[in-house]
Amino acid sequence: MAQVIRLADRKKRGAPVYFNRAELNALLAVYSRFVAKGEWRDYGIAHEPGMARFSVHRHTHETAQYTVVKLAPRGPNAAPEYLLFEGDKRIRRSTSLLDLLNLFDKPVRLISS
Repeated sequence: MAQVIRLADRKKRGAPVYFNRAELNALLAVYSRFVAKGEWRDYGIAHEPGMARFSVHRHTHETAQYTVVKLAPRGPNAAPEYLLFEGDKRIRRSTSLLDLLNLFDKPVRLISS
């Protein structure tokens, strides 16, 4: 007897999103600089439908201090988008991971009021 298959159950999901080797090298280079300074201690990588996340933590049991998110490309010729979060606040969006990570190269300045 024929078996009925619901097409909605078989619908193709988007390809999984991962950080490639060059992206991981760039992320880990920034991470290792801040570990050497004693500012960061732990990191985590998570994969969810349509995105990959790289999070850094000051302490193992704290919430992420910064999170870099790679979003799936929106079309066949589109580049992936990268988002940078500080805690829950989005602070930058870019189509280039290196442009996003350049934020960590800038020295912090004191602004007087």
